[in-house]
Amino acid sequence: MSDESAPNLKDARHVRGSRGRTRQHVERWPLTKLGGEKQLMAESKNGNGKPKTELLDELEKGPWPSFVKEIKSACAGSDSPKDLLGQLELSYQEKKGHWKHGGLVGVLGYGGGVIGRYSDVPEQFPKVAHFHTIRVNQPAGWFYTSEALRTVCDIWEKRGSGLTNMHGSTGDLVLLGTTTDQLEPAFQELARAGFDLGGSGSDMRTPSCCVGMARCEWACYDTMKICYDLTMDYQDELHRPAFPYKFKIKAAGCPNDCVASIARADLSIIGTWKDDIQQDDAEVAKYAAAGVNIQRDVCGLCPTRCMEWDGKKLTISNAECTRCMHCINVMPKALRPGKERGAAILIGSKAPIVQGALLSSVLVPFIPAAELMETIKELLSRLWEFWDEYGKARERIGELIQRIGMPAFLDGIGLEPAPEMVSAPRDNPFIFFQPAQGGDK
Repeated sequence: MSDESAPNLKDARHVRGSRGRTRQHVERWPLTKLGGEKQLMAESKNGNGKPKTELLDELEKGPWPSFVKEIKSACAGSDSPKDLLGQLELSYQEKKGHWKHGGLVGVLGYGGGVIGRYSDVPEQFPKVAHFHTIRVNQPAGWFYTSEALRTVCDIWEKRGSGLTNMHGSTGDLVLLGTTTDQLEPAFQELARAGFDLGGSGSDMRTPSCCVGMARCEWACYDTMKICYDLTMDYQDELHRPAFPYKFKIKAAGCPNDCVASIARADLSIIGTWKDDIQQDDAEVAKYAAAGVNIQRDVCGLCPTRCMEWDGKKLTISNAECTRCMHCINVMPKALRPGKERGAAILIGSKAPIVQGALLSSVLVPFIPAAELMETIKELLSRLWEFWDEYGKARERIGELIQRIGMPAFLDGIGLEPAPEMVSAPRDNPFIFFQPAQGGDK
């Protein structure tokens, strides 16, 4: 086939995406047919020295914020964002990633906190040949002063690419892109400014929490105190990987779960209450008079149908309530969480990696707020001892429970089963009895 028949990299056809948006698809051709990598590199720069990003430019269109726009804005202060855009454009063209395994990089004394990243096309994009990420331990509740943020940004513009991610999925303040020789200087400057690194690898990841009692009236315990105390008490587990895999802890002050702990944390600490919902009938009447359809929007959407509205009086069967917060969210002036407050402990959620996604399962239905920290520390020691003994490499604790079964897991950590652990009635008619120690009972 002659070179004249080879498609031009600039030629593109538009196809309709699954959501009706137009996206650009570039016809690819082996680089050897186009004169090799040198020709591609020559065509990859425009007049101002920035890479041509015809495909990435499509991501700037539409009503939503674009990471491409943000990376382009960072090009004014650093050269590495330019090569980052160039490599990403190449990945979109070739439909494959160009980051290879980072190997082992880090800072003195720590086994985590740095994610190594190297380009597999360093000749084309030398400014991202090394592009390591540093995770910075965020303050509880993500409260920063503007001075603290400026300090971090000044350090990162000096030692790295200037690109940040506020925040990572675990909660860390993520600093994207630096070279191996700048890791230790960046760490030392961050430490002098009062910051520490977060977790990475097979360790306890950086604990995170919602704003809790600092700004939220629904908080059933002090999430920020729990988050801070856990961070300080488990520094060794946070910085020196020793587990089968990662372990995330997230603290939510109420069942609204603003940190999504039930879907993303190995140990979820979710605020709840034990007594009845506090109810103000006069305020309920005001909501009804203001046009709120209490029957449809409150009672009709209650997951356990524990509420009744007769047009004048709202009746709640608190024994049937699962503390979902829906009614309180609809009528916050009329309904409030009960006075006997604390938290429920759940175990085992994760995103899909080795296996599918898991939601947390109830482990301890209720712990009073005053006993929370002591109970969590005792529970963690049991969980980690059992997981360390029986967990496989890269097996989350939720996957371990799925593999061996909740009864064996509860027996292994010394907890008694509770009705709240059952998500649904059994559909298997076969029952297997296990004799108790000391004979049948």
